[in-house]
Order: sequence, then structure tokens, then C-alpha cells
Amino acid sequence: MNNVTEMFGCMVFDDRVMKANLPTDIYRSLKKTIDEGSRLDTKVADAVATAMKDWAIANGATHFTHWFQPLTGVTAEKHDSFITPAPDGRVIMDFSGKELIKGEPDASSFPSGGLRATFEARGYTAWDPTSFAFIKDKTLCIPTAFCSYGGEALDKKTPLLRSMEAINKQAMRILSLFGNADGVKCVRTSVGPEQEYFLVDKDMFEQRKDLKFTGRTLFGAKPPKGQELDDHYFGVIKPKVAEYMADLNEELWKLGILAKTEHNEVAPAQHELAPIYTTTNIATDHNQITMEIMQKVAAKHGLVCLLHEKPFAGVNGSGKHNNWSIATDTGVNLLTPGETPYENAQFLLFLCAVIKAVDDYQDLLRLSVATAGNDHRLGANEAPPAVVSMFLGDELTAVLDAIEKDAPYEGAEKTVMKLGVHVLPKFTRDTTDRNRTSPFAFTGNKFEFRMLGSSNSIACANIMLNAAVAESLKIYADRLEGADDFETALHEMIKKTIKDHKRIIFNGNGYDDAWIKEATEVRGLQNLRTTPDCMPELLNEKNVAMLTSHKVFSEAELKSRCDIMLENYCKTVIIEANTMVDMAEKEIIPAVEEYTAFLAESCSKKLMAVPELSLAYEKKQISKLSQLVDEMDASSEKLKIAIGEYSEFESIIPASRYIKDSILPKMETLRAAADEAETLTSEKYWPFPTYDKLLFGVK
Repeated sequence: MNNVTEMFGCMVFDDRVMKANLPTDIYRSLKKTIDEGSRLDTKVADAVATAMKDWAIANGATHFTHWFQPLTGVTAEKHDSFITPAPDGRVIMDFSGKELIKGEPDASSFPSGGLRATFEARGYTAWDPTSFAFIKDKTLCIPTAFCSYGGEALDKKTPLLRSMEAINKQAMRILSLFGNADGVKCVRTSVGPEQEYFLVDKDMFEQRKDLKFTGRTLFGAKPPKGQELDDHYFGVIKPKVAEYMADLNEELWKLGILAKTEHNEVAPAQHELAPIYTTTNIATDHNQITMEIMQKVAAKHGLVCLLHEKPFAGVNGSGKHNNWSIATDTGVNLLTPGETPYENAQFLLFLCAVIKAVDDYQDLLRLSVATAGNDHRLGANEAPPAVVSMFLGDELTAVLDAIEKDAPYEGAEKTVMKLGVHVLPKFTRDTTDRNRTSPFAFTGNKFEFRMLGSSNSIACANIMLNAAVAESLKIYADRLEGADDFETALHEMIKKTIKDHKRIIFNGNGYDDAWIKEATEVRGLQNLRTTPDCMPELLNEKNVAMLTSHKVFSEAELKSRCDIMLENYCKTVIIEANTMVDMAEKEIIPAVEEYTAFLAESCSKKLMAVPELSLAYEKKQISKLSQLVDEMDASSEKLKIAIGEYSEFESIIPASRYIKDSILPKMETLRAAADEAETLTSEKYWPFPTYDKLLFGVK
């Protein structure tokens, strides 16, 4: 199938398929459920299940699964075949409305953070009709929410849907105040998540325990050439990578995923895929599928797709830019300025709601992207710093300054860019640049949240963003609905928001050390540098109050997520530490010892042949390598002791801080000695592929 328009969505039970395969009354009832959240009755569910089953079987499916997103960070699925015994000993293919709507996977081994005891195995999956079912690996995948027997959310979809409902409810109140709610059924947030990744040779990957067990290189000296020349960025795509990208596009298009843009990124072997925007819930599902398909397609091409935030030291890591906007179901983007931003009061109110949300809940945004992997990336002159700030551009900032001061705003016309070449057209320059150093930047009709790590689910960041903005809108609606003079109250409220929250606005270089000092010491912004620093903030009283008031989380669910994320952080680093010890003691030290022995034997033979030789080089190398072996051995022993001490902690918060303060520094010390030894050891003795081969090995 070479025709993209025919291929696109061919493996998705989407609206066109439903319309063609469902009776009109059933289709309309299902659409009402999807668009308005009305209850789905049994008759409709049975009809949808039958049509879905027939369509899936016609497209080669033999099984179905409730596809869900537990708190592991990856997706989960349990496959059941469509077969049902027939009286004559054969089987029939059957699928009921009950099986469509509800499943019962064993929940005992999924993270619950204390929400349930291990022996309480029962969990439930519930169909999410707002996200289309799809066929993957001959299995009909039905997107579902996942909860415990007691009803607590054990997944990422459930609170995301709750946050979308919260912002919808409050945004509709604001639209009503402006008289713009007529014909609008709902307000939805949309996301376009740009996905960065690395591709490495599969054979080389298999030779490195660190990549296999942790997704990143725990050892590795810098190659002679890295990304210094910026020649990889937007460069010609290598043939093998181009073949991979072509296959990836086809697989994603079949699943209805709007893969749009692909290019080489800054670091060698690094690339990016960007989709077109879609509703946040669907975008989240699509991004999870995208990461899975990326890795599957890579294997077919003899490659491995690395989604770790920092797979290689010394070159850029991989992020995921979360382009977030808010719009009505009638297609009105509420973050699009009017003829001039100054004249557009509704736009300014929604803009101020986001400003207030980001300032009030900067800790929630920071912890929503916190992982062990992302801790290596944030603030490393390749990604935004850990301090949350907003970029608005000069014009919008000037507008807000004028409002705060009750001064007239003398806005400049948009500037026509002259490119200096007659054959190229003149075009209008946008009034806001893209500040790549800003964690949260306004880019015309959307905000780009750039702190997410490559492997992160985008659900967490969008849950917090939706909920925080919903809280701002609620405060505004509560005040304006009771105002005697709407316009005066609106002006004063916007003015107050600007005055109270302008500290979060920063249009400069986020990489500048002076900014971090100003942000924390002058403006009072938070600098939560690591996961153990920020994750406990989830249980801050103001955060719990806001998230529970909008029914995004219960207090028990918040406590569970704090524990789960910190436990995941700890387990990740402990696996890395154990892998380092294993590689150092079983591979690196023996290799360096073998090379040192070779040098010593060579030295001895030379002296026997020519006793008067000084052998300065050999002696220097033997001495230095022997010293490094001793350093690696001592560092490995200290790291093992630290790992043992970690196991004695009973509480997760102090355990995570011990990881940060004691284990990670010891890992860095071990790595430093090993990486120096690599630079002095003959290449043929080194036990696994080095950075130059990994980063430049794909042709």
C-alpha cells in the first residue's frame, strides 16, 4: 500500500470506520458519548463490540486486549483471542459489549504506592471511547483506563482525563462571561509532542551491558569529534536511517498517528520526529505507541532506538517538547491573539491564567518531568534549566507592562523580513522568537514546555498543566461572575495577575549562571535540581488542595505517586550502580590489566634485547594504568558498600536523598577512572564498543 491517504488510519477503528459499520442510531449514540461524555448503554456497547470485532478480524486480528498505561512508564496489555467454543466442537469468533467496556487484569505486580496490598490482585480496565481502538501485531488494542478494586487510579490516563474535564469546566465558564459560549460544547487542550531519539548499531548495543540494562552508557571517554561542528543538525540523513524513518512513518500512519517532520538533531546519531497536534488524551496514547513502534522498527533494520534522556555523556541528550494549546470544539484557539494582543481581552485573560498557573505551581511542572534520566539532562546547556520560567517575547511583555502601569501601549507593526535575495519572498516576522533555553515558551498560539525527557509519558506534564490552568480560570470565573462591572473587574484582575506573577517571565538566556542566581535569590523562584529535591513537593499542602479540589487526584493517589516516582528513581540508579560494578570488575579492570601485562612483557623483552633502553613510554603507561586499576578497584568497593547501606533505608524519601548525595558521586568517581583508562588502553583490548563507534557507526 503506497498511497499515504489510503494507508493512513487503515489499522484504526476511527470515526469513518464506525460510521460505515454501525447502524445510524448506534453511531449517533456513540458519538454523543465521545463528544459529550454521556453514558453508554449495553445495547450500544454490544453493537460496537460486534462491529469492532468483525472489522478487526477482516484486518487480520485474532486477539483483543485492553491497552493501558500503568505507573511503570510503559504500556501494558493482556491478550485474549476472539475464539469461543461452539456446540459442535469447533470455535466461533465472539466479542461482547461487556468485554469491550470492562476487563479484569491481575493488578498485583503493577506499582501502586501503597494504594493496595500485594494480595489484593484484582484491578479493572475501562474502555476510553474518546481514543480510537487500533490493530497492532494482529491484536485489537482497546485504549482503557486502569483502576484498583477500590476505584483508585493506577494509571496515567485516568487523571489525564480528569484534568481535561477540569479545564473544560472552568474554560466554559470564562467563555460564557465573554458571551462566546454559544455553540461550544467543550474546550479541549491539544498537544504536539516532538520526540528526540538516538539510533545505534544493534550488534554494538548487544556488546554493552550498560546500554542493555539501563539504556545509557555508564562508561565512555569522549570521541575525538562530537557535535562541535553542528554538522549533524538538519544534515543529510544517512541511507540506513532514511530507510528506518520511511518504515517508521508507514507504521505510524497505519495507526493514524500524524507523523509529520523528521530530521537529524544536534548530537551525532540523534534524530527527531514531530507529529501534528491532536487532543491531549489521544496525543498521549499516540506518543506511547510511537515510542514502542520506534524501537520495533529499529530492530528490523539492525538498529536500536535509544530513548534515554542522556545515553551519552558529553553530547546533547534527548527531550520531548510538549507543544500545548487550548481551543474550543468549534476550532477557536484561545491562545491566539486578535489583531493586536492589547485589544484582545479574552486572549489576555487566558494568557494570564497560564502565567499565574506556571508561577503558582512551578514545583508541579518541575516534578512532572522528574526522572533519574532527566536529572542528567536538565540544565546541561542542551535543555532548559531546572528553574521554571516563562518566555513571552518582547511585544507581549511590553503589553503586560503597559497594563500593569495603566500606560498606553504603543505597539510596533509586525516587521517584514528582508532576506537580501530577490528570488526569495519577503515574509512577516512573528513577534515572538523561539527561546530554546526557556522551559516554558509562548510561540504564537501555543506554549512549548521543553523540560520533558525523551522517555517520559507526556501524561504527567499535561495533567499538572491542565489542572494548574483550571485553577487559575476557576479563581477568575469566581471573581468575575459576581462582579458589578465586568470590564473594570476584568482589567483589575489582569493587572493584579501581571503584578503578582511577572517574576516568572524571563525572556533572556536560561543557560546563563547569572539568571539562575537572579531567579532564586532575587525573584524567589524554586531551583529543584533533582528528582529527590522536587518529588516530595507533590505532597505540599497547596498542591494537594488544588489537585483534589478539581478531582484530578485523591490525596491517597498523590501519596502513592510520590512513593512510586521516588522508588522508580532509586531502583533505576541502583540498577545503574550494580551494572557499573559488574562492568568494572568483570570487563574493564581485566582488560586494562591484560594490556598492562602486555606492556610489561614487551618492556621486559626489549630490556633483554637492549638493556640500556630507557623505556620511558612503557614505564609511564604501566605506572598510570596500574594506578587507575587501583582507583577503579577502590571506587568499585566503595560503591558496593554504598549500595549495601542503601538497602538499610526503610523510608523512600531519605533513601532517594542518599542515592543523590552518596551513590551518584561514587558512580562518577568510578567512571572518571575508567574513562581515563580507556584513553590509555589499546583499542583491541577494550572490552566493548567505544563512543566513536557507537555515535558514528550507523551509515
